Amino acid sequence: IDNGNISQGDIVVGLSSSGRATYETTYNSGIGSNGLTSARHDTFEKALAGEFPESFDPSMPRDLVYSGDLKLEDLVEVDNGEKVPAGKLVLSPTRSYAPIVKRILAEDHRKSIHGMVHCSGGAQTKVLHFLNEGLHVVKNNMLKTPPVFRMIQEQSKTPWEEMYKVFNMGHRMEFYCADQATADAIIAISKSFDVEAQIVGKVEAAQPGEKRVTIESEHGHFEYR
Repeated sequence: IDNGNISQGDIVVGLSSSGRATYETTYNSGIGSNGLTSARHDTFEKALAGEFPESFDPSMPRDLVYSGDLKLEDLVEVDNGEKVPAGKLVLSPTRSYAPIVKRILAEDHRKSIHGMVHCSGGAQTKVLHFLNEGLHVVKNNMLKTPPVFRMIQEQSKTPWEEMYKVFNMGHRMEFYCADQATADAIIAISKSFDVEAQIVGKVEAAQPGEKRVTIESEHGHFEYR
């Protein structure tokens, strides 16, 4: 599987970053391993600076150190109605998709997968690192934004356009599929592990020499190049 094979007409399947997979022991907020420094300082209250001075660089501007309103123990309602401490949401372990990917490859779908992108550094724009010129990824059916990202945005007031560049916002693994049958098979396999999955977009032609990503979501329409 080579991301250089991502092509016009590909179907993009996204695998959820949040919830509780069959191989996880507790609810996963979906935050992953990116943007954590920003998340904790933007979200939690200044009192933490005095309680945990070892948790930040002393040269950091004081107005940016723990500038949010939440306490670590403040409860946040998650998708299943459960209430989870805000601190635990930010500390959720990064979800591994290895069991799902192993099953997908074992069922011989490799030839119909043109690309796989882990939405880590660059988040929903990471595919730009791999796209060939003349391609446009349109993500117009995004998974619902998990509560942890709503919490961070509410506290930080970060523009939603920037949030999609820093945080996965709902799915951390993407498959670029050559056909509908492969997309359907990947979705079914993911759901068998209780990881929500759906078609989140498609690959279209762009202007010659151009490559871009469009996100159409509940938070707005955003263009990235």
